[in-house]
Order: sequence, then structure tokens, then C-alpha cells
Amino acid sequence: MPNKNNDVIIIGAGSIGVPAALSLAEKKLKVLVIDSEHSVGQQNNKKAIGGVRATHSDFGKINICKRSIEIFSTWKEKYGNDIGWLSHGYSFPAYTEDIEKKLKDLIKIQTSFGLNIKWISSEEYETLVPGIEMKNLRGSTYSPEDGSCSPLLSINAMYLRSLSLGAEYHFSEKVKHIITQNNKIVKIKTNKDEYSCGYLLNAAGNNATELAKLIDIDLSIFPDNHEAGITEPVKRFFEPMIVDLRKRKGSTNFYFYQNNEGQVVFCITPEPSILGIKNDSTSAFLPMCSRRMLEVYPRLGNLRVRRTWRGQYPMTPDGFPIIGKTKKYDNYINAVGMCGQGFMLGPGVGELISRIVLEEKNPDDNRILESFDLYRDFSGMEQFK
Repeated sequence: MPNKNNDVIIIGAGSIGVPAALSLAEKKLKVLVIDSEHSVGQQNNKKAIGGVRATHSDFGKINICKRSIEIFSTWKEKYGNDIGWLSHGYSFPAYTEDIEKKLKDLIKIQTSFGLNIKWISSEEYETLVPGIEMKNLRGSTYSPEDGSCSPLLSINAMYLRSLSLGAEYHFSEKVKHIITQNNKIVKIKTNKDEYSCGYLLNAAGNNATELAKLIDIDLSIFPDNHEAGITEPVKRFFEPMIVDLRKRKGSTNFYFYQNNEGQVVFCITPEPSILGIKNDSTSAFLPMCSRRMLEVYPRLGNLRVRRTWRGQYPMTPDGFPIIGKTKKYDNYINAVGMCGQGFMLGPGVGELISRIVLEEKNPDDNRILESFDLYRDFSGMEQFK
């Protein structure tokens, strides 16, 4: 016989599943989270570099991430856990006329959506990043409320709080079948047991497409591999995340920042894309990324790199997530395809999921969900995906 009914079953205990479990548990709902790994955050969450920005090009992502920033930045004050939050801002320096125009045009859209962002001169930027390469620097965007925190500390803080509120987690358990009746999910079967539910939330990250296929739903999600690295800790010497949008051989852009422990964390967007799930680091990444970093910020030259790693961005064709109910099953919800931004979107998405389940959506939610609808035409394109 199925276990006692769960209001919501969440598949995936990662950057989306854990904040969603927390938000639902805060609303007094009975929540069960199922994950095939042995503990929370064991897939892409622990590979995230920790950046949190609302600096996007779309109303939905901007507003979801503004809420995530509010949650991350006030977590220690509210709950006592230090999750390593820093409000150091994000910056997109422009070294070409084309990039300057693109950024300035985008600022108009971003400010219309309520984002606190501005254009600063090259001299003002040098104050934020002493020693930045000034040759051909035309200025930079700067969004001071963006920041960073530890993915490991954050997900464990949210996990423990959700447990205290009654959320239940089953690890090392894999979904095998989803049973439907009259266009509703009625129960799921795993390799260990079976469970009835009111709602089923797909927050399975890399495995979201595989899960959806069990109920004949097609998700246009494909894992795209990105590599990252981290240096030894040193005394803090610059503030914002630096994102260089110039293309170079092997990469379309790269970005780096100094975290709360003083380590410089860096990542690159490969060109061409490397699809599939490939977790092994490569010998090409560090020389490529190092050259790019030193071109922009020569002061990084004496830092020692501690390690590199590779994770996946579960991508959609347009760079926007897929969030919301489906036409086929009214009690099935997707929260998938975060395009490498699950960590920064997670807390805001978690609260949105709770409002969907409780039918408490507000007008902004409806507008957000239009951008994230499974049935959109995918013809748009996120500027900073």
C-alpha cells in the first residue's frame, strides 16, 4: 500500500528541490523529497561557483533573483547560519564599442524591470577593481546588490531548516514509475517503495528529461558542460564579479570573483558547447582561462590554483527555465532547465512553487511564468545565459 498521502513530492534534492521543500514546509504542507544521491546537493549544486545576480535581461529572471538575493542576504540575520553572503556586486566591463552599446541598451530594459544597475566610467571601475587592465576600457555596468555565497553552506542551511519544519527526505532512491489516473499523478514507484501525492514537482536537474519521459512529457533540456576553478585564499583585493563578454578561441565569455574566504573563483563558457554529462576536468581549461584572466586583471598572476572541476548547465534552447504546470497533468509541476543558474534562482523559485501549489499566484507570478512556460516557442534568447 502507498505511504500516507504527501501534499507534494519533489524529485531532486538540489538547488531547486531543497528551497522548494523549505517554502512548502513553511506553508505547513507535507513534503517528501526523493533523490538518487546519498545527500543534498550532490550533483550540480556542489559544483556551482556561488554567484547570485539579478542582472538578467528578462522580467522573470530579474524578479526571481531579486527575491533570492533578499533571502540569501538576510539568512544569517534571520536564522543564525553564516552562509558566506557578500554584497560585492556584479560588473560587465566593456573593452569594445559593440559590447558597450549592448550593455547600455540592456541597462534601459533592466532598470525598467526594477533592477539597481548603472553605467560607471573606466576610472570609477578602477576604484572597484584596482589594477584592472585600463587599455581600451570604455566603462562597465555595476549592480551593487548582486553578490555571492557558499552553495554548500546555503543548501545545508535550507535543508536543516526544512527538516525542522517537517519536510522528509529519502536518499539513494530512484523513481521508476509514475502512476496516473484521469489526467492526474496519483502515486510514484521507486526502487524501494511507492508513495501517493497531491502534487509532483520535477526538480531533477540533469535528469529532468528522463523523469518527464515516464509520463510522456518532452522537455527540451540538454546538459552543457562548464569548467571552473578556485585559487588559494588571499586578503581581499577587489570587489565585484567580473564578466568579460569578449569572445576568444575556445570560449564566448568568462567570469571570476573573490569569495568570502578570499579565494578567487573562475569559470568559462566554452565554444563550441560540450554536451552530455562529462564530469572529468580537462587539461585545456586552466591554460585557456588563465590567459583570459591575466589579460583583464594582471594582478591575478601570482595566485596558486587549488583545484578545477566540471559541472553541467541543464540548458533550454532560449536560456530560460521551464517552470509551471503542464496541460496534460494539472498536479505535475516542472522546475527544470535552469541553464546553470539554479543556485541563484533557487530560493525565489522555491517560493514561486509554493504559490503555484497553494493557488496563491500574484500578477507578477503570472508574468514570470509566461517567460518560463513549457509551451512557449523558445524563439527569444537570454542575453547573459
